[in-house]
Amino acid sequence: MYPKEIIAGIDLYTVFLGLAVVAAIVVLRICADKMKIGARLQNFIMISAVVAVIVGYYSAVFFQALYNIKALGEFRIDSDTGATFYGGLIGGALCFTLVFFLVGRIWFKDARLHTVNFFKVTNVAAASISVAHAFGRIGCLMAGCCHGKVTEAWYGIYMESVGERVVPIQLFEAIFLFLLFAFFVWRIFRNKIYNLPIYMGAYGIWRFIIEEFRDDYRGSTLIDGITPSQLIALLMIVGAVALYFVEKHTMLKLPKETECSNDIDQK
Repeated sequence: MYPKEIIAGIDLYTVFLGLAVVAAIVVLRICADKMKIGARLQNFIMISAVVAVIVGYYSAVFFQALYNIKALGEFRIDSDTGATFYGGLIGGALCFTLVFFLVGRIWFKDARLHTVNFFKVTNVAAASISVAHAFGRIGCLMAGCCHGKVTEAWYGIYMESVGERVVPIQLFEAIFLFLLFAFFVWRIFRNKIYNLPIYMGAYGIWRFIIEEFRDDYRGSTLIDGITPSQLIALLMIVGAVALYFVEKHTMLKLPKETECSNDIDQK
């Protein structure tokens, strides 16, 4: 939409990525306080999140390079490789989980403190991820990537990268994610849980459907008619169901009170 630099080599894509990080941090702090997560655990979460964001970025580039193999005929990472959200989410989530559980054993005197509060952290993380993802999609809109098919409909937006009006998939996705974020904030302020499974399931369904309207190349799979993003979306939906039951089983076994929490409404 507007991929040009606005000042000193900075474009709107970069600006919105910065806003995504800031928004995620602010939301994490506010929601963690609401869920009565202690200051020491919050600080540890922040450190884990920073490491996860860095690893997630390189994971996003790596996944995009894998997507590009069929088009380029080789695995190549350079300034034009780009990045894919799924790659960042997968790499960042795995990194965060490893740091949280392995380093957490050293960080806390009580080795169980962080583990018993893990699902409280994931409930807050769902709100942070969704708001960051929403701002990131606006960045994609500005950059002209992740666009939809060419259209003459009233909602079409001219994309300089395409040279025609296209379906603004990025904008629709940003709206969906902001609504999802608002829903999670509503749930957190009412001490509801299972937010991360809801995010995974809802976004997986959304992404599988919206992928049919995209028109930028994202690689192929061994299954005809299924893109890599749709395949990962299906895995996210399955993962959401599995995580729901793991969280439910874990929360039922936890003591009624921990250092960082009061009773949680499991409805």
